[in-house]
Amino acid sequence: MSETMTDEKARAATWFRALRDEIVEAFEALELSHDSGPFATAAPGRFDVTETKRASDDGSDAGGGLMSVMRGGRVFEKVGVNVSTVHGTLGEAAQKAMAARGVPGIETDPRFWASGISLVAHMQNPHTPAVHMNTRMFWTPSAWWFGGGADLNPCIPYDDDTAHFHAALKKACDAHDPAYYDRFKAWADEYFFIPHRGRARGVGGIFYDDLNTGDWEADFGFTQDVGRAFLPAFLPVTERRRDLPWTEADKDRQLVHRGLYAEYNLVYDRGTKFGLATGHDADAVLMSLPPLAKWV
Repeated sequence: MSETMTDEKARAATWFRALRDEIVEAFEALELSHDSGPFATAAPGRFDVTETKRASDDGSDAGGGLMSVMRGGRVFEKVGVNVSTVHGTLGEAAQKAMAARGVPGIETDPRFWASGISLVAHMQNPHTPAVHMNTRMFWTPSAWWFGGGADLNPCIPYDDDTAHFHAALKKACDAHDPAYYDRFKAWADEYFFIPHRGRARGVGGIFYDDLNTGDWEADFGFTQDVGRAFLPAFLPVTERRRDLPWTEADKDRQLVHRGLYAEYNLVYDRGTKFGLATGHDADAVLMSLPPLAKWV
């Protein structure tokens, strides 16, 4: 494997884009299929697609991607599916953060390359859970790794929804290592926790980072299977909850829960911090924020 990993980078970036296309198509089809309930008479939602660019200090090409956002649909109140491939030199703060995580050589050679997909969906019906998913590859001259995961964020939890979501992710994990699910579920429970509220932001899922077993093909294959597991994990939950009747009290509960989600993403989320610190398009980085939220 070459030091630059040119072929591997291209394969990873192509995969993330293909997954993005598949999810966008599935979500627009879900909008078209929704023909009952309070939002059924609205026009089906469609994604607005915008090219994004990473800002470099010297004005040179630093990569970019696509920001795809749907607003005010029948099922989705706001959903973003972003994909990007960026490169350049890490700033001092990002270098220190990487060094603290044990990335070798990053303080003397801060070049990097990163590609990935990031998705966050906020729903119209309070009974339908919000959801997050991302997978990514990161490279420096002395290291590479994969990371990602998915977690479900209902404001009105249902045990069978939680069980279904976790079962789909466990199946993806078990295909690669029987220890992965328990390990990455525990990591998600720790990572998606809001310390100042003393609670999790949802019902969990899986989270992994710095995944480098020494076998790039195996780690890429696992990351692909995590991405493939997302639609089977999320779509059935959405389809069985999107028609349920809800009250203004339910909607109020949803808006308060979104406040928790916003707090987490702005204060703790590693991806948000990295995107803003490295000059990526701020609108794309912050697309995860809900359209409306409230605090009590």
